[in-house]
Amino acid sequence: MRPSKPTAIDAAAELAECLAEALQRERIVPRFVDSYVVEHGRHGLQVHAALYRDLLTLLQREALIAASVHAIEIITNDFQPTTKSKPRPMAKKDATAFRRKYLGALARHQKWTAGDAVDFQRDFQIYEELIARSGSGRRRKPFEAANHPFVDRCAFLLDSSFLEKARVAASRALSELEALSANVSGTVLQNRPK
Repeated sequence: MRPSKPTAIDAAAELAECLAEALQRERIVPRFVDSYVVEHGRHGLQVHAALYRDLLTLLQREALIAASVHAIEIITNDFQPTTKSKPRPMAKKDATAFRRKYLGALARHQKWTAGDAVDFQRDFQIYEELIARSGSGRRRKPFEAANHPFVDRCAFLLDSSFLEKARVAASRALSELEALSANVSGTVLQNRPK
């Protein structure tokens, strides 16, 4: 009996598992918060352990949304049905199905309740819509904050009294998240059945 070929469900589940684990392993969010605290002398953010833990949890969720949106964008835009074909965008219904399978696999992997999964899906969709609206294609300067929902939401959660400094720091974290999701997506694309 031959082993069955991996399907799109397997690719979506693999992407969900690998991306969530890589985000935890690379510790992008804790490093982002700790470097912000040191760089700007905002030690009050770390004084209360419970509040600091809650902040990290909220920012980790935002990071997972941003990384997921970026990974899905890469997978659905660089679809390669056979090894000899050129990468091209996935058909809209296939992209929608892959996104749905990914979100379901991520909810199972994270052991979310139905309400948590729906909240994540809603925020995921908001990120996609805002990114699609603001996609200018212009490269930003290193000192310039990105026009991205992750940057705005994280800056507000992190330090609303120094919003512009927090936005610049969140932009640097976004760059790391996008690099991580591109790396994980590339690995999943290579392992996908052709």
